[in-house]
Amino acid sequence: MASMRTGEENSVHIDGDAADRGVVGRGGQRSPILWRVLSALLLLTMGGIHLYLVLTGFGGLLFVLNAIGGVVLAIAMIAAPRRFLPLASVLGLLFMAGTLLALVLALTVGLFGISEQLGTELVPTTLVVESIGTIVLAVTTGLAFRMRRSG
Repeated sequence: MASMRTGEENSVHIDGDAADRGVVGRGGQRSPILWRVLSALLLLTMGGIHLYLVLTGFGGLLFVLNAIGGVVLAIAMIAAPRRFLPLASVLGLLFMAGTLLALVLALTVGLFGISEQLGTELVPTTLVVESIGTIVLAVTTGLAFRMRRSG
C-alpha cells in the first residue's frame, strides 16, 4: 500500500537551503565570496582615492604606491585560490589598517612632515572607507582561516 504524503512533506522548504545556494558553504557556514568581493571593492576604493589625490596634485610617491597596492591586493582577494585566501586577506587587512593608521597619525601628530585636517578634501570619506574596509577585511580573514581549518 502506498503511503500518502502530507502537503508539508511535499512542499519546498526555502528557509536557507535553496535561497543561500552559493552563499552558504559546507556545514552551514557562510561562504566568504561576498566578503571577498566587498574587501576587493573597499581596497579598490582606497586605492582610487589615493590615485585621485595624486592626479589632483596632492599626494606623492607613497600615494602612488598605495594606489598600486590597493589594486594588486583587490585582484588577489578575488583571484586567490582558497589555500592562499588567508594570506591575501591578512595582507589586505594589514595594508588597509596601516593606511588608516597613517591617516590618523597625519591628522593628530603629523606623519613624514604631512599634517592633515579633517576638513581637507576626501579626508572624512577616506576615514569611513578605511574604517569599514578594516572591519570587512578582518571578517574576511577570520572566515578564510576558519575555512582553512575546516576544509
